[in-house]
Amino acid sequence: MENFAAPARPIVAAMIEQAASAPERAVAFQGAPGANSHIAVLEAFPNGLPLPCFSFEDAIDAVKEGRADCAMIPIENSLHGRVADIHFLLPESGLVITGEHFLPIRYALMGTGKLEQVRQAMSHPQALGQCRQWLKAQGIAPLSYPDTAGAAAMVAELGNVEVAALAPPRAAEIYGLDTLASNIADAEHNMTRFVVLARAAPRDAGPGPFMTTFIFEVKNVPAALYKALGGFATNGVNMTKLESYQRGGTFAATEFYADVVGSPEDATVGRALEELRFHTKWMRVLGTYRQARERP
Repeated sequence: MENFAAPARPIVAAMIEQAASAPERAVAFQGAPGANSHIAVLEAFPNGLPLPCFSFEDAIDAVKEGRADCAMIPIENSLHGRVADIHFLLPESGLVITGEHFLPIRYALMGTGKLEQVRQAMSHPQALGQCRQWLKAQGIAPLSYPDTAGAAAMVAELGNVEVAALAPPRAAEIYGLDTLASNIADAEHNMTRFVVLARAAPRDAGPGPFMTTFIFEVKNVPAALYKALGGFATNGVNMTKLESYQRGGTFAATEFYADVVGSPEDATVGRALEELRFHTKWMRVLGTYRQARERP
């Protein structure tokens, strides 16, 4: 808790205490109170108890240690791409993906002075990237901070009129800042996708449609990826996401993170995954969960 700026600490302490009283209702998130992840938790779990954590790793540990029933982690943004490296965080955690949530993103610039006095905007690198054009047009330099709402708390602590925070509008009220500009985003479609992580998949996931997320490593042979993914094409399975990443710094073995529409219980998805296993070194399903937003 010491990592949070001073204005956030009493709020964080109260939320931690409340979550500890009913950990089965607690939902861990990364960031200070008022962050987009906090808003996403309130939307997805209206009866939950949001549990603020300073880092993604802290949020995952809260679930692993039983201090929270689940965690809500942002993984991708429509403007700025990947948020959390879920393909690194999740496999080692032992957690599974049990749900997803989409949150429209709009920011406000908040501070202790006036807009024309602001020289720097403090925020998470994702938020700064999503508002890069707006900041440039205003002549305001970006200043990186681990969290959007945490940046608001820090700006309140600093009291410097030249440094403002780029954060969700609710953070201004929480930390006693003035809203200097609102509805900030470089595109109307600015949206962040969150996934819910839990210790075990629910026994009854309810009605579909479903998404399935998995990771795999291709064999070091020509056309390895083409062969690995062929089963999804021949079985008519819609793959909505495919990302490559390197592990271990060797630049020799490429691993992939993928989302497909459907469940392994579906005959088409089951056949495609079986063919994938045959053409890869290894494959691991990270979760099957209900769609929060329909994919074509």
